[in-house]
Amino acid sequence: MGRSLFQKVWEAHTVARLANGQTQLLIDTHLIHEVTSPQAFGMLRDLGLPVRYPHRTFATVDHIVPTDQREEPFADPLADAMIKELRRNAEEFGVTYFDLRSGRQGIVHVVGPEQGITQPGSTIACGDSHTATHGAFGAIAFGIGTTQVRDVLATQTLSMSPLKVRRINVDGELRPGVYAKDVILHIIKHLGAKGGIGYAYEYGGELFDRFSLEERMTVCNMSIEGGARCGYVNPDGKTFDYLKGRPYVPSGEAWDEAVAHWRSLASDPGCDYDDVVNFRAEEIAPSVTWGISPDHGIFIDETIPDPADAESEAQRASIREALAYMKLDPGNPIMGTPIDVAFVGSCTNGRMSDFREVAKYLRGRKVASGVKAIAVPGSQIVAQMAEREGLAQVFRDAGFEWRGAGCSMCLAMNPDKLIGDQLCASSSNRNFKGRQGSPTGRTILMSPVMVAAAAVTGVVSDAREVFEIADTAAVA
Repeated sequence: MGRSLFQKVWEAHTVARLANGQTQLLIDTHLIHEVTSPQAFGMLRDLGLPVRYPHRTFATVDHIVPTDQREEPFADPLADAMIKELRRNAEEFGVTYFDLRSGRQGIVHVVGPEQGITQPGSTIACGDSHTATHGAFGAIAFGIGTTQVRDVLATQTLSMSPLKVRRINVDGELRPGVYAKDVILHIIKHLGAKGGIGYAYEYGGELFDRFSLEERMTVCNMSIEGGARCGYVNPDGKTFDYLKGRPYVPSGEAWDEAVAHWRSLASDPGCDYDDVVNFRAEEIAPSVTWGISPDHGIFIDETIPDPADAESEAQRASIREALAYMKLDPGNPIMGTPIDVAFVGSCTNGRMSDFREVAKYLRGRKVASGVKAIAVPGSQIVAQMAEREGLAQVFRDAGFEWRGAGCSMCLAMNPDKLIGDQLCASSSNRNFKGRQGSPTGRTILMSPVMVAAAAVTGVVSDAREVFEIADTAAVA
């Protein structure tokens, strides 16, 4: 019987099988940032322990870092203290640190791939929910809590329960104006925010074969929003082309040997999965959320759900709660809902391909009066490339604020926050209550191009109409 990539990687990294049924796994790469690591380092000091393998740990600052005023000391004393603590810990324990002065700082899930730290067949852990992003490279990547950060620092291992594997196939071709973000919102809508509990998601099919690595990262990033512990795509030629020549990737003969090994890790043809789900790409339309969970999604031309149409009282209560918080009326179209803020960025959609695609449609247009629009590159390298290509100026000319690299308004642990009940058209990954910095702030998730359409019209809009993106298949 053939094995999936997940099974191969899990078995290769098994250190021990524990009495409680868990597996002790070797973690190849540990990524850390300033929010979940200080307490973990403090616990190491209390125990008198070193970082076990410091060359396997990489740090950056992303969550609390301001995206406008970048000079230290930061205006926020807590943010200033946290960045100083991360710098101290990195120096004391010998950890590689991509700080603001390095030119390589950014969101941890952007920095890892662009440095070539993220590699196929590796196990990766990070004290951040969206660590599954790295699965786009055929890695098995887990988000962990602070005590687990301590454990990985001290032992380079992690104890976890085995997972089932669900294969998610998407075949066919996306219509123009439909993006990877729409694909994952559609998958989560159908499988549910808790549908992946106990699973690793393996994404495949014709669409994922065609997807770029950055598109694959967008989908894998939001696996956790569907309840999955991790999500991945089997490595292929595109994976190797992306990685070749990056700083932390092998070179010369070692590169050829690495590629041969990485190729062997892909799931075997005919291997057994615990579950298989199939989708058709052409059936997916631009998608947006309407509620307070990532599975509260609809196509842009659909109406806001009515609690009366729900199948159970629990579902009706959930819809009523979401509508009350979002201040939306059931049965109304989502299209035309006024927005206050537009945000392009985050570890989901803050990469070069995102900014290139938005700039293509944003040229010559202006942000609507009364809308605050910000664009935040995922890393300093992305920011530098966007400046060189003239993309940053396209955003500025349109009325966007072009910021420095960081998590920004995705979770608003920095000055980029919603005010009151402002409604944000966001390319980020979570629409929870209060997620973007205000306890009453409202979030509608969508693709970056859809955010741009909302920004220039002032309302939730169909980017295909705003930017005249022709659907040749529909015309035919």
